[in-house]
Amino acid sequence: MPQERCFDYLVIESTGISEPLPVAETFTFADENGVSLSNVANLDTMVTVVDAVNFLEDYDEAKSLQDTDQSLGEEDERSVADLLVDQVEFADVILISKTDLAAPANVERLTAILKTLNTHAKIVPIVQGHVNINEVIGTGLFNFERAQQAPGWLKEMRGEYIPETEEYSIGSFSYVARRPFHPEKFYQFLHGTEKYGKLIRSKGYFWLASRPEFAGQWSQAGGIARYGFASMFWKATAKENWPTDEESLVSIEKQWVEPFGDMRQELVFIGQGLNQSGMTQALDECLLSEEDVLRGKNYWTTLQDPFPAWEEA
Repeated sequence: MPQERCFDYLVIESTGISEPLPVAETFTFADENGVSLSNVANLDTMVTVVDAVNFLEDYDEAKSLQDTDQSLGEEDERSVADLLVDQVEFADVILISKTDLAAPANVERLTAILKTLNTHAKIVPIVQGHVNINEVIGTGLFNFERAQQAPGWLKEMRGEYIPETEEYSIGSFSYVARRPFHPEKFYQFLHGTEKYGKLIRSKGYFWLASRPEFAGQWSQAGGIARYGFASMFWKATAKENWPTDEESLVSIEKQWVEPFGDMRQELVFIGQGLNQSGMTQALDECLLSEEDVLRGKNYWTTLQDPFPAWEEA
């Protein structure tokens, strides 16, 4: 019973394929009486254990959880990389296990990559599972709002500083533009990113001239990359369907630039040995020319578009 105060700490070990955000949200769910787990317990620390021997190989391989027989069922379409990056980005403490079985140079490289994916987590190398209990219990590190805003790619998109690791040539940059992409050119770019270096994580929104009302979503983690429908731009949405709360309206206003309002490219790339100038130039070349922009949306929709249909739209 909570009144007895017979427990100091409770350690919850999730399955290896669980996502950390739903676990954290469990503390905020209230029952029909308005009582939640947070009334009797505080979520103190989110800990992720990373395998020093296998993490980078698993992250780079384009395997689905179905392929590894670790999925939650036939409808579970996540990849191993999706799961690994979710668990790393949300952690307060990252334990690197099996450091005695991996080459020191590989452990150092892995640490540098983890610091790029999660800029605030405390990273602790361990051997044979031994860890100082004070590193993972009673730390007071967890903060739900910070956890949601913590991923390295999101910080880069907001213009916040991300530590660069020069020894391993790990860096990041964001790309923003206010003209639509030629769909065929951008499609070719996405399918040829390996020529610019090793992408570790990339994410963001893109705007295709052939689909002028809609924002596309791009997400890449390790060897897995996806693109698809994200939402309608507010510029293409009738004002009566806009949100009415002040916070949302301020957010829309911050992104608004005439003549296209919130329609834009906004992408973040984190990688090793990235040719930033080459990637930026290639992305610039995917943009419609000024002349084609002026030809208008009737012309834009005639452009060759190899992307799959966005059924959600």
